[in-house]
Amino acid sequence: MEKVTGIGGLFFRAKDPQGLAQWYQDKLGIKLTPTSYEVEAWWQENGPTVFQPFPETTEYFGNMSRLGW
Repeated sequence: MEKVTGIGGLFFRAKDPQGLAQWYQDKLGIKLTPTSYEVEAWWQENGPTVFQPFPETTEYFGNMSRLGW
């Protein structure tokens, strides 16, 4: 049976994305998203994962008003 061994990234909206990302790094050891290829990503047993909170007003995931939010 096939199973998931890792995820490539976790992306979500947050009121204070920089503050929340810093809290996750300080308290849980989750590295911030690298800003260049010289900076190492957050690695787990099966590879890297990008952890990236976005501003809650981002339209990266679509327009919230059109989604009924």
